[in-house]
Amino acid sequence: MAKRRQFTAEFKTRVVLELLKEEKQLGELAAEYELSPNQLRNWRKEFLENAPKVFSQSKQEKELLAKEKALEEERNQLMAKVGQLTIENDWLKKKSKEVFGYDWETRTGFKR
Repeated sequence: MAKRRQFTAEFKTRVVLELLKEEKQLGELAAEYELSPNQLRNWRKEFLENAPKVFSQSKQEKELLAKEKALEEERNQLMAKVGQLTIENDWLKKKSKEVFGYDWETRTGFKR
């Protein structure tokens, strides 16, 4: 049994756009690309039905990208803050040992 051929979205789009230009008839394009005329009709119908989504999604995609960018910026700020606090914490530990001595934790009862 032969496997079914699978076509990329780019290929389908290119073929449908050629079909919509109407420079060649449906049968000619079907023969040229070795496809069934019914397959081309289905692709054209699907393409035309989904065409409005291209323009409506652009607004949604822009909003999604803006949210993603804001979240990435917030993440970068938080990572910078974590780095800063880590450095400050290490510095305070070092200074505590210098000021209070290396056994200051046991003398004061402070536990990490």
